Amino acid sequence: MARRTRKRRLLGAAALTALATAASLVGAPAPQARAAASVTVQPDPSYRQETFQGWGTSLVWFANATGDYPEEIREKLARLLFGDDGLALNIARYNIGGGNAPDVEDYLRAGGAVEGWWKAPAGTTREDTGWWSADDPADWNEDADATQRWWVGRIKDDIDHWETFSNSPPWFMTVSGYVSGGFDATADQLKPDSVDDFAAYLAGATKRLEQAEGIKVDTVDPFNEPNTTYWSTRLGADGEPVGGRQEGAHMGPALQQKVLAALAPALEKVRTGAKISAMDETNPSLFAQNWNAYSPQTRALVSQMNVHTYGTDRRTTVRDQAKAADKPLWMSEVEGDWGDGQSFTDMRPGLGLAQRIVDDLRELEPRAWVFWQPVEDYDNMKPGGESAKGGNWGSIQLPFSCTAKDTLETCPIRTNTKFDTARNFTHFIKPGDRLVKVNDTSSAAAVGSDGRSASVVHVNSTTAPRTVTVDLSKFADVSHNATVTPVVTSADGKLREHAAVPVDARRATFTVPAQSVTSFRVKGVSGVAEDAPLLRKGHMYTLTGVQSGKAVTLASNGTNLVLGPVAQRWRLSAVHPEGGVRRHHVFADPATGHRLAVRGNVPVTEPDTGRRDAAAEWIVSTTGDGTWTLVNAATGRLLEIGGQATHDGAAVTTWPPNSGANQRWAVTDVTKPAHG
Repeated sequence: MARRTRKRRLLGAAALTALATAASLVGAPAPQARAAASVTVQPDPSYRQETFQGWGTSLVWFANATGDYPEEIREKLARLLFGDDGLALNIARYNIGGGNAPDVEDYLRAGGAVEGWWKAPAGTTREDTGWWSADDPADWNEDADATQRWWVGRIKDDIDHWETFSNSPPWFMTVSGYVSGGFDATADQLKPDSVDDFAAYLAGATKRLEQAEGIKVDTVDPFNEPNTTYWSTRLGADGEPVGGRQEGAHMGPALQQKVLAALAPALEKVRTGAKISAMDETNPSLFAQNWNAYSPQTRALVSQMNVHTYGTDRRTTVRDQAKAADKPLWMSEVEGDWGDGQSFTDMRPGLGLAQRIVDDLRELEPRAWVFWQPVEDYDNMKPGGESAKGGNWGSIQLPFSCTAKDTLETCPIRTNTKFDTARNFTHFIKPGDRLVKVNDTSSAAAVGSDGRSASVVHVNSTTAPRTVTVDLSKFADVSHNATVTPVVTSADGKLREHAAVPVDARRATFTVPAQSVTSFRVKGVSGVAEDAPLLRKGHMYTLTGVQSGKAVTLASNGTNLVLGPVAQRWRLSAVHPEGGVRRHHVFADPATGHRLAVRGNVPVTEPDTGRRDAAAEWIVSTTGDGTWTLVNAATGRLLEIGGQATHDGAAVTTWPPNSGANQRWAVTDVTKPAHG
């Protein structure tokens, strides 16, 4: 069935957000104090990411907990999450529950016991594990998971991309017999002889969800943080589980590959058009470890790469792995606290979330950014819940224990500052826009899909005001009536729109408050200035190692590369327009015409055959800090200084991405100016 998606009208500050009890606008702000610091933010549309798919959430616990709540409560939540005045999310991830045995009393956290799609025969206990068959209709529960599925039906007209995912296989496919993990958190939890059944279960549930709810699932991720030690089950003296409060299953890279190999034909068998995404690892470092362990055949099965950012090291490693594989990359889950006890007014949680988004967009270059779940259990987050002081997980909190008799008065919905700072992104960087390079680590920027606008989101986490100058000089055209409109979230107001700032000499300046997030809506800009791109065909460049401080030069054999006192010049001889930041570049020795290529994983110069060859093409990436990585398009390996050497004559080599300083380069344009 075709997707029915209405066009969004993101009103931002133009509408009063009476939806949120803590988000009403206040009076006019007091005059701002003189700024204690200043920063110039320069969006650069010459470095333009792929089309941004949007902002999303997993449904999981909050949907399971609230799907049978009274209508007024569910509707308010839906508007806060997916409405134009709310977070305006357009991506949803549906959790295919595993489900414990019928004789296991629920011990998972509120909302965590997502019902599985299986139907066990009467009298089945946790000891009965060989009864299920994907080919037997009697073993499927077509009416499963009514609460999470209420949400699917409610929001399907708002969603552009559906993904299904699994936290754990059903209990009868696990080693421990429970969905909360193994008794040994380091051991694989999926039974070896259940790999095909698990794949069939995921495919069958995905197809049934599509048919029942009239949606099209785009991707299926069979894992959630699989190669971690998070997931374990503990039994009490009575033999009943007492530890492990959510579904989870350890699966190492070898087992992951078996699941992916089984999932591909399973999806084809049920005739769903869904592709495979993987592997939703907890952080980029562990994702990279898993991905490096995958065979080329396994990597080919994965259509979309999903990573979480609960850890933040090596984001650029995964970015470069995705470019090498030519696959879309999602930041598919994160949440956090960023505060000191539950609070709905403290700006620190909102600022922490905002900076995490900025860093993810800048370093990962994801096609989508997805919340774990913006709705959390108020009772679990209040003091005495998960911690003595309580917490700020979620942008929206309400009790997960409300009943059919409750109302908005007895089951109140509260929003914290994360809800408002998130809207500074979701209302101004929209699906269809393209994120661009920006020189400031506290800012994100995008160009509009209309080709005549841009947006900048700036985070000021300090306790002093800051003067921000938006520099538009990298755009080709800045109209005489171009404007920059600040929309500010701070302790003094939520998404407060200020008067448009006129652009003078391609710059506009505004003083943002302390502890604030400001979206700058830019109108009247288009194109790319001629001198904006660093890499321009026909120009000459040198490469200097960031870690070594030494330049790349040709070895005495005239073929290999080494560090040396005299920098080798490279002419950019071709740019192949694969699109945006994934363009392929060809560098040549201007004296010989020999091109820079990789043979046997060694960088060499070789004669140009006149034919395209991925081994002689390079994908060049930056975080906006003035340094770059060079990914070889054939091997996926990065140009680097072997062994982090610094001496003249040290070999320039290649290695898989690892975010090391020896893999970053200062690329300098040394083209002599033309004389006329």
